[in-house]
Amino acid sequence: MIEEWINAFVGFIWGKPMLILLVGGGVFFTLYGKLTPFRYMAHSIKLLTGKVDDGSGHGDLSHRKALAAALSGTLGLGNIAGVALALSAGGPGAVFWMWLTALLGVSTKFYTCTLGVMYRHKDANGNVHGGPMYTVRHGLGPKFKWLAVMFAIAGLMGFVPSFQINQLGAVVQTQLFPGVAWLESSAFSWALGIVLAIFVGMVIWGGLKRVADVAGALVPLMAGSYMVMAIAALAINAERVPAVFQSIFTSAFSPDAMFGGLISVVIVGVSRGAFSNEAGIGTEVMAHSAAKTNEPVREGLVASLGPIIDTLIVCSCTALVILVTGVLDQADGMQGVSLTMAAFKAAFGAPGAWLLAAQVLVLSFTTVFTFWYYGYKCFVYLFGEKAGQYYKYLYLSLVVLGAVLSLDVVFLFLIGAYGLMAVPTMVSGLLLAPKVNQAAKAYFSGHAYQRTRQTESRATHH
Repeated sequence: MIEEWINAFVGFIWGKPMLILLVGGGVFFTLYGKLTPFRYMAHSIKLLTGKVDDGSGHGDLSHRKALAAALSGTLGLGNIAGVALALSAGGPGAVFWMWLTALLGVSTKFYTCTLGVMYRHKDANGNVHGGPMYTVRHGLGPKFKWLAVMFAIAGLMGFVPSFQINQLGAVVQTQLFPGVAWLESSAFSWALGIVLAIFVGMVIWGGLKRVADVAGALVPLMAGSYMVMAIAALAINAERVPAVFQSIFTSAFSPDAMFGGLISVVIVGVSRGAFSNEAGIGTEVMAHSAAKTNEPVREGLVASLGPIIDTLIVCSCTALVILVTGVLDQADGMQGVSLTMAAFKAAFGAPGAWLLAAQVLVLSFTTVFTFWYYGYKCFVYLFGEKAGQYYKYLYLSLVVLGAVLSLDVVFLFLIGAYGLMAVPTMVSGLLLAPKVNQAAKAYFSGHAYQRTRQTESRATHH
């Protein structure tokens, strides 16, 4: 009875209005901004490398580390397992809708993350707090405070690490050591949860800077090694690549692909950690709000690179490997990470599956670190800075429980929470979009951008 009620609730949250809000909002941002993040993409990349930014301003993280922290929340199970879910549901045509949604997400992230820096808050201790709740409170005013509270409460629900921890255990049990009886026991689950909690605690006790340092080191390394494997798998099956691209476009508009692709991107993709880049949900706004900069537009431009990296590049490689190896046609009930592992096993044998398992483990672990930071920010917003110290203990207990509990019903709550988070993020973004356009106009015509152009020119001549 309870599960039926929760299913109905999730179905309502992720109905057509949510599709209109996220996809329609992305179309609006793209057109209203006149393709700003696309037109200045080269500038965004140079900001990311640090070549044209002096690193001055409030905040704790460089542009690169802020993006790494944000990407660590989406790379991992989302890109590796989630794409397989969409392909299982919609076939090759799902990839087309994945690309389309990512392109819309570029502008969505530019607007929402620019606003995150514009309206971030500095407390008495000098700590910077940002996110959709602060955008709503400082940008829209007291009348919309309920939206800010709604995001923070939904965030506490949505940033529970249960899914990631549960899937980490599943990779160990079913992929690395299948058939080992002890690994399927409750004793192993408790032991795994405690060990993971110790490792997570060692990182989160160092605060955001340590989380960003770990993410900044592990995310590029693991994502890079994954890309090398994916490209090698495509090279091995190069003769099949043209036919795969043809199948993507020819099946994109079939009924199955429309459902499996577009709906999966918004529903399965976002809420179940699939290939969506979480644009419009608001998670990435909290990471980018910690960037050390006095120019909100700069961080918005850097944030706009996220969907390109995690969806257009990483997710596309996952999809292409699954399709060229032919495992989708022989899935036999496999889906998610099992299907992706089957694809890499088909390309490289057993070592391919082991290497992929290691990458999934590491990338998923960085997601757990980042989710602590997101949940902490929501907790502090609701209960104050002093109470924030207790959230670490709460989070670590959830890490342990995540390895033990059956998550069917809890996971439905997480899906609903992501939908609830999208409402304040997109509503504030749409209402405050003119502020972003004003800031962008001032930035690109002002001294800050002109100085970067001069820096770029000197670098080119040298």
